[in-house]
Order: sequence, then structure tokens, then C-alpha cells
Amino acid sequence: MTRRVRNNSLPRVSRARVQSSIRQGLALVNGQLANKVSLTIKTGDIVECKLSGPTSSEAEPEDIALDMVFEDVHLIVINKPAHMVVHPAPGHAKGTLVNALLHHCGLPAMQLVTGSSGSQGGLLGSQEVDEDIFDADENDEEEGVQPETKGRLEWSGPAPIIRPGIVHRLDKGTSGLLVVAKDDYTHEHLCNQFKARTVRRSYMSLTCGCPPPGIGRVDVPIGRDPRDRKRMAAFPFATANMRTRSAASKYRVLEILADGGSALVEWRLETGRTHQIRVHAQHLGYPLLGDDLYGGTKGAAEAKLLHRFPSVKHGPLRHMLAQIDRPCLHAQTLGFLHPWTGEELNFMRPPPEDFAVILQLLRMYGTTEV
Repeated sequence: MTRRVRNNSLPRVSRARVQSSIRQGLALVNGQLANKVSLTIKTGDIVECKLSGPTSSEAEPEDIALDMVFEDVHLIVINKPAHMVVHPAPGHAKGTLVNALLHHCGLPAMQLVTGSSGSQGGLLGSQEVDEDIFDADENDEEEGVQPETKGRLEWSGPAPIIRPGIVHRLDKGTSGLLVVAKDDYTHEHLCNQFKARTVRRSYMSLTCGCPPPGIGRVDVPIGRDPRDRKRMAAFPFATANMRTRSAASKYRVLEILADGGSALVEWRLETGRTHQIRVHAQHLGYPLLGDDLYGGTKGAAEAKLLHRFPSVKHGPLRHMLAQIDRPCLHAQTLGFLHPWTGEELNFMRPPPEDFAVILQLLRMYGTTEV
């Protein structure tokens, strides 16, 4: 029923909002209450649906330390720590990069509005995005580079002159470089660079097992996993009628670790899809260490590592793996043209301590540079 309501009457309203309204008993089919989103609608049925009203919470400025790599009057480049969410969402309005940026730029609080539509262009507040639309890496850069939220941010008062805009996003567990625009022109220009695929980025990862040494390329479409909508999945045999997006990643094995039980792998994106590196790594059969969502669990890592070493070393290996609390993925380099000066900017930050410690421990069990 959800799809029929949206397609016929409310195409700009999010799937999540329609489903919430149905579950709240705000939908009628032929005059009868219908509160099941999976209800089959037949030709001739009369469907009425009243949308639930918007709710809001406030995203307040927070004095959160940020690793500023570069800043001028037009943009900021940040080395995002792991475990920091970029954009506020319902139930998670504190501790995000947006909260930190509001404080850093001396900006007022913003209202996180859910259950409504609208847009504030390239601001921290972006249009409501349907959960069926794919964002990138970790936004979908070819589709406007808008954060996937179940709502939008609005200024509590008059919009300030400085209005930071999230250009792209990194997953909560991913550390590394990220650029934020300070004005609408900069935001639009940077978004166009992402869309044109001229932004230069590389990522470092640690994998469960070791891919074939050398350089490789994965060209496999990505879409929502039909069994779990919180996950993405690779669809190597995707057809035209499937809701997938083209996705291509280049990778290079830099170092074989722990006698082949792991590897240091560099990635360069040709496209930017949700969880692209994580999904493509899983598709290759070598998920990222610590990526429980895509097969890089502690158990999977033990299966790749323990049999290569005598039992006396199993305890230390298990202890090492237990320390990993996020996918081992770091956005190491970022390069783009400055929207106002045309200068070519290039930035690099090595992986943070947690990543470096695991890498060093794996090297103790054997390392071969490729």
C-alpha cells in the first residue's frame, strides 16, 4: 500500500512518513481502517491517507574538538574521527559533526524537523531524502550529494551569512578527510566536482584475508539488500528493472599481513555509493576487519588468521581482534579545486591510532610489501 499511496498521490513524501501514517491508523481503504503497510491494493480501491504531522528536535552547537586540516572563508577540511556521526537524525541530535560545526562557526541552534518535505539548498539542513534513494560514500555524489536523513535541519531564526554545507559524508565508523562548504556557491561547486568525479580520494583498509596481490577493479552495481534495508548489497547480475546503481572501485594490495590472513589495501572510488568500499570488499570475499555489517566479524577474522599460526599465538591474536570496534577504513587523501581561486588543493592524513595499532600488531605476525 505504501508504494501505491506515494506513486499516485504523494510522490514527494518519504516512504518512512507514509508508512508511519499507515501504522498510526491514518489510512482508509474503501472506508475501512487499514494499518498494514503491506496490504495489497486492487484496481478500483479507494485509498485515503492523512499524513502524520511533523515533529522537531533541536541540534545545538556543541564544543567538540575538531581536527581542522584546512580552513578559509569558503570551506573547511576536517579529519573526522571514527565513531562520529556527520549529520543529526531523530534520536541522535547530539555529538555529530554538524553540532561541532555550529559551535566552531558561531552559529545558532537548528531545528531537526521530521515528517515534512522541503529544502534549504546547500545548507547543513538538506531536503528530506526518501529511504529508497541511495546516498553516497558515503553519499551518492552523482545524485546531488545530500545527507540521507529522515528529516531536515532548519535555522531557528534568520539564516546566518555563514551557512556550512555538508558536501559528502563518511560513515560513523570511518575516519578521515571530509570537506565542508561555508557558503552556497562553494557547496554547489564542490557538489559538481563530486558529480563530475574529479575529486581525488584514496582510502586505506585492513581486510579479512588477502586479495590477490596487485591492482584490481570491482565494477558491480549496488542496491538495498532486500533482506535488510539497513544494508547495501552487490548485484553482479542486476537487470534494468532492479533498483541498483552502477558502482566501480579500484583497489591495490599494498602489504600482505599475518602470513596472508589480512592485508593493507588502498581503494580509489570511481563512483560514490552508500557503503561502496565495504560492499565491494565483501563481494570480493575479503570484508574489512571489524565490519560486522558486511561479514568482517571477529569470528570471520579468526577463521582467516588462527589456522596459520601455532595455538600458542591464538590468545594474543584473539585479544588483538577483540580491540577492533569499527570497520578498519580510513579516508587518507582528498583533493579538489578550490571553488573561488581555482587552486588545486591536496590533503593527506594517516590512519588514526586505533587503525595504526592493529596494523602494527598484524605486522608482528609477518609482513610482505607488494
